[in-house]
Amino acid sequence: MDSQRPLILISNDDGHLAKGINELVSFLRPMADIIVVAPDGPRSGMACAITSQLPVTVTPVSQTEGVAIYKCSGTPTDCIKLALETVVPRKPDLVIGGINHGDNSAVNVHYSGTMGVVLEGCMKGIPSIGFSVCDHDPDLDFTPTCPYVQQIVAKVLEKGLPEGSCLNVNFPQYAPYKGVKTGRQTRGRWGNEWASLPHPRGGGNLYWLTGNFANHEPEATDTDRFAIDNGYISITPIQIDMTDYILLEAIKEWEFK
Repeated sequence: MDSQRPLILISNDDGHLAKGINELVSFLRPMADIIVVAPDGPRSGMACAITSQLPVTVTPVSQTEGVAIYKCSGTPTDCIKLALETVVPRKPDLVIGGINHGDNSAVNVHYSGTMGVVLEGCMKGIPSIGFSVCDHDPDLDFTPTCPYVQQIVAKVLEKGLPEGSCLNVNFPQYAPYKGVKTGRQTRGRWGNEWASLPHPRGGGNLYWLTGNFANHEPEATDTDRFAIDNGYISITPIQIDMTDYILLEAIKEWEFK
C-alpha cells in the first residue's frame, strides 16, 4: 500500500464474491489504495448486528497492487470493527459500503447491512458512504454508476464529512440517470411482511419474509423515494445521533412526582 494515496476500506452485506463490491473496487482503483473486508457469504438485513456468541475469522483472499481482499465469517459491522483493529495499516480516509444489490432508501436504511458498514465507519470517526442500486439482479450492469461513484467519492475525499454524519446514496433501477438530487428519508413502512406455507411435516407453518413498502408521503418532492422513482440518484445525509431534539424540549416540560 502506498502511504501517499488515499486508503479506502470497503465492505458490504452481499458477500465478497458479489458483483457490486467487485465493480466498486474496479471503479476506485485509479483513485486510492483499497482494502476489502467483506462477509464470506450473504448477510443482507443484518443492520448494525455484531457477533458476540461465537469467534470471528478474517481470511486473506487475494492481494494485487493497491488492492487487498479479505473475507470475514461475521456480520458487515464485524468486518469493519475487525478490519480497523487487525488488517488496515493506518486509519482509512474513507469507509464505503456497497455497491449493494437492492434499495436502501427510506426505512430500509435501518435494516441494511450495507448501511451498517457505513454507520460503523461513521461511529469510528471516518467519512463513510453507502452505495446501493434499486435492483437485486446478481449480474446487474453497474457501469452506469461508475462516474457518479467516482465523483461522490472524490468530493468526500476533498471536503470530508461532519463528525457523526455519513451519506446514503441510492441509484434508480434503470439508467441513464437524469442526474443527482439530495433528499431526506421518505416516511413510510413495510406491510404484509410474511408469506406462510404449511410445514411439509406438519406442526405449523413456515414463514418467508416478503412485504410491500407503503410511501406515506407520495406527493412529497424532497425525499429519497421521489428522486429514485423519477430517475434521479438520491443522496441522503444520515446522522449517528438519533436524539429527537424537538421532543427533547417538550419532555423537559413534563412533570414527574
